[in-house]
Amino acid sequence: MKLNTKTTLFSSGLMLIMLVVLIAVSLLSFRQFSIISAEEHAKTAAEMVRVGLTEMMVNGVIDKRKQLLSRISTANGLSGARVVRGPEVASQFGEGLIEERPQDEIESRVLVSGKPFYGLIDVEGEPLFRSTIPFVATGKGEPNCLACHQVAEGTVLGAVTITMSIAHLKQSALLTVAAMSVAVALFAVMMIVLFRRMTRPLVKTASDVQHAVDTALLGDFTTRIECLTNDEIGDIAERFNQLSDFLDAGLGDIRDNVAQLIRCKPSGNENMLTNTTMMVDGLVAAAQFKQAIEEDESKAEVYQRLVRVLQESFYLERFSIYEVAASKNRMYTVSVDSDESMDCRWCDPQILIRSETCRARRTGHTIDSIGSPQICNAFHPGEGNENLEHICIPVIQSGTVGSVVQMVIDQEAGADYQQLVPMINVYLREAAPVIEAKRLMDTLRESTMRDAMTGLHNRRFLEEYVETLVSSNARRDSDISILMLDLDYFKKVNDTYGHDAGDTVLKEISKVMKKVVRAADLVIRYGGEEFMILLQETAGEKADEVAEKIRAAVEELKVQLPGNVLQKTISIGVSSFPDDSETFWQAVKYADVALYKAKEQGRNRVVHFKPEMWTDEEDY
Repeated sequence: MKLNTKTTLFSSGLMLIMLVVLIAVSLLSFRQFSIISAEEHAKTAAEMVRVGLTEMMVNGVIDKRKQLLSRISTANGLSGARVVRGPEVASQFGEGLIEERPQDEIESRVLVSGKPFYGLIDVEGEPLFRSTIPFVATGKGEPNCLACHQVAEGTVLGAVTITMSIAHLKQSALLTVAAMSVAVALFAVMMIVLFRRMTRPLVKTASDVQHAVDTALLGDFTTRIECLTNDEIGDIAERFNQLSDFLDAGLGDIRDNVAQLIRCKPSGNENMLTNTTMMVDGLVAAAQFKQAIEEDESKAEVYQRLVRVLQESFYLERFSIYEVAASKNRMYTVSVDSDESMDCRWCDPQILIRSETCRARRTGHTIDSIGSPQICNAFHPGEGNENLEHICIPVIQSGTVGSVVQMVIDQEAGADYQQLVPMINVYLREAAPVIEAKRLMDTLRESTMRDAMTGLHNRRFLEEYVETLVSSNARRDSDISILMLDLDYFKKVNDTYGHDAGDTVLKEISKVMKKVVRAADLVIRYGGEEFMILLQETAGEKADEVAEKIRAAVEELKVQLPGNVLQKTISIGVSSFPDDSETFWQAVKYADVALYKAKEQGRNRVVHFKPEMWTDEEDY
């Protein structure tokens, strides 16, 4: 219900209640006034009758009393006057006239009690006021009642009944109340009109404020309120306009500044309040994202967190993340549809070996096939996915493209995702320097975990990687074979041909071992001329076969030295984890025991560990 309607109904109801109360009080007052007036009039008439009868007795003309009562009955307002005799008078002077005898119970009761009766009666539909007033004998004053009546003091001599019409009083009262009601009603109407006129600015201002607030909730702060008065209502309107000006300017500045931060041009048709709030929330989330990735240990964790953001914050289901290799000519997949093990799915695999075929990688610009269909020839969504489009965003690191994030989306959702690109770019700009720093740290870390001469992983790498290796092995429920390898009589090479020759031999043998084993297997320079090879998902005879291939390949290897050719042999000890031991390092010891047995048995051979070889750890 509108405020104007409520105020009108309230004031009208209040005036109506006041009018009803006024009429009720007026009628009650007039009734009471009429009864009191009639009572006084009746007492006066009764006193006139008493005095007249007394004078007639004194003058000896009491027999003329009927004419006296007739004259008194014709007085204005009176409709009847009648006298009744009390028992004492009747016994002294006789019963008198028939009409002077008690006519009803009221007169009999008054003659007995000596108390007057006043009340309203209805005669043929006309309201009459009746008074029955007793005449009480007294010896005081003039005339002395006891002089004529032989009765005791206080005896009821008789009573006079006076009736009078109060219709004229009722009519007068009704006319007066009606006039008062009309006057009050006119006054009420004037008051309502005046009240509505006085409240009109308040109602208009409240309505304007409501409209302005409704438009503000839609992001429009340009609505202003008209100042209708110079009082508090006008002050409210003026203050509201000042607040709207402040919010319009302040939110506009915040929106423009935030849009500048995310490099997005705001649209004039958007809800400024909602859009600004969303952009600020996005920046806060991006700042929290940056803080989180800065505390991540590795580049892989940063990419994993970025994948979760794309899935959970931007609701992407199909996307790829590529990283440009250090050589700049190759790319490799970091994640495809949140799967880290998947190769190219939405692009030609050619981009992995020739990164220039990726348009985003080559140009360093965002590639959007929604606005420019078939802009990139490398995008191959596959048969049945013709309705898919892509947006590829390059991630700039140190002035060059370090990564590419590809979003694969339906054509009908393209416009929505185009609006998300600026905010996704915020996350990518925050991630770029962190990824670069993590990549540099990984490179430095990798350099400390490789043998500088052979390029193989060193013992430090094994110590850091072993927990991951063991956990992965347990998840796959597979075996790892451990090969401990040692060149036979390597000290003679250094002593005879020098350390440079020894280094050359180690390098060539490292190449042979890497060539024989798979890419998933690990070749480690364990120390000096001692090596370790970890064959993943390999056990038993299969491990012995690989070890034998390595032994034979080393035996056939001819190392060319200045002025000489060397051939060397190698001894190999083999154990399996967890078949031979439940702990990895114990299995390493078992492989070392087997290597010792191979040396002991004449070198240039492969020996697989057997439990009976383990006698006392201190012996080895």
